[in-house]
Amino acid sequence: MSASALVATLGKLYKLNKSLFDLSAKKTDVIKSGDMEGLDHLLKDEQKHITAINMVENERQRESADYLKTMDLLTEEPPTLSQCIEYSPPGDQEVLRDWQIQLTDLVSQLKERNELNQKLIYQSLQFVNMNLSAMQPQDQQSTYGRPNGEKKAPAQRSIFDSQA
Repeated sequence: MSASALVATLGKLYKLNKSLFDLSAKKTDVIKSGDMEGLDHLLKDEQKHITAINMVENERQRESADYLKTMDLLTEEPPTLSQCIEYSPPGDQEVLRDWQIQLTDLVSQLKERNELNQKLIYQSLQFVNMNLSAMQPQDQQSTYGRPNGEKKAPAQRSIFDSQA
């Protein structure tokens, strides 16, 4: 039996991961622009893609197991693509190795993009926290000039009453 069913599943997996990578590239632009509504929408789309990728990955595991069973090879755990390549005839090995390289490259690009997005979000949060800290008034409860160290009762101040 050829690896055609496994190859078809790998093609689906590649398309879904490519689509997820495209979403992560869009997410970078959305983060840079500060579009929170757009970011929320992209996160929901990403979640759908991840669910679909998990389903296709389960299908790949079943196809891999079935492929190895046709060669009378049984594994306790779902076989990896490397195991399928190892036990495949030379023609199938080349095709499966090409898919493995393509998927590995795409997943590493996706990982790099997600790390960039994570850093951008962290920087945005730092900026927001810095601005909030600058806008909040500092409570100055000085005991200077008060007999017996009595403290003045804190007055209610707005965020715009802080010192510049």
